[in-house]
Amino acid sequence: MKFPRIAKMGAALAASALVLTGCGGADNGDSGDTAGGDQNWAECTPGSEAKDISGEEADDNKEITIGAFNGWDESFAVSNLLKNKLEDDGYTVEIKAFDAGPGYTAVANGDVDFLVDGWLPLTHADYIEKFGNKLEAQGCWYNNAKLTIAVNEDSKAKTIEDLKSMSGDYGNTIYGIEPGAGLSKAAKQAVEDYELSDMDLKLSSTPAMLAQLKKSTEADKDVAVTLWRPHWAYDAFPVRDLEDPKGVMGKAEVIYSFSSEGFGEQNPKVAQLLKNLVLDDEHLSSLENVMFSEENYGGEEQDKAAREWMDDNKDWVEQWEKGELKGEPNPDA
Repeated sequence: MKFPRIAKMGAALAASALVLTGCGGADNGDSGDTAGGDQNWAECTPGSEAKDISGEEADDNKEITIGAFNGWDESFAVSNLLKNKLEDDGYTVEIKAFDAGPGYTAVANGDVDFLVDGWLPLTHADYIEKFGNKLEAQGCWYNNAKLTIAVNEDSKAKTIEDLKSMSGDYGNTIYGIEPGAGLSKAAKQAVEDYELSDMDLKLSSTPAMLAQLKKSTEADKDVAVTLWRPHWAYDAFPVRDLEDPKGVMGKAEVIYSFSSEGFGEQNPKVAQLLKNLVLDDEHLSSLENVMFSEENYGGEEQDKAAREWMDDNKDWVEQWEKGELKGEPNPDA
């Protein structure tokens, strides 16, 4: 729920002419493949390279460092998930926080073993172009990362266009986040393109938007907000996305794991665990809800929070190790 990530992501998604340009790939080779080369990054299906590693011994190298991106909730959620799982298997794991650029640099230079939050084909395309030949793609684990306008799930509107005739049901208001965010720019374009002249796009802050979402859903009142996936609000509140038939909010992106060159050969079990990872919206939003919502851990004690979620989802963890988690193809590929 951090503004800097959304600003960058939204700006990239708005530049739709760049869709489907990228390099390298997780679906087309062994763990030693670098991320350089031509590839349609949007086509990755999570779990497509999965296999059972439940009976395999830990790698000889048991010192693992994971890079996580400041302000990106899913980055720390998945990193702490991996930390707990690897420590259960006898590894020693450290999570280091970076901004995205320094994080990619650290992995490319071998100072960090891997990162789990590579957004493609748009948001991180520049980093893959710059560092791709020094990175190995270790699979994608989520492919529904996108900007949305969302409503309470029991309201009548099904598409953004419906708000034109139903504006009164939603108090003639769409509650947004920070004015300079890319999400806010996309929402402004949606108001214009869908001719929502009766709707006031009320831009303020992410906490204010979430507070209004909480207040309205608890009062059983219709509400419309700008939101994005992945986000813990989808688990914390009864909310759903409005369909976007004009594609104004942009296409879904895919989240990849990238390691330093040679990592897959030196750490085959860890590399395969990354390729086995598949998180759908339900599991990812519930993990983030436990870790980051104010009603739960509020971003504190992240290691403990991830452990609690794993203890409550033991069947999922077992499927992860056995390579039984399977994702769906990206519908926007």
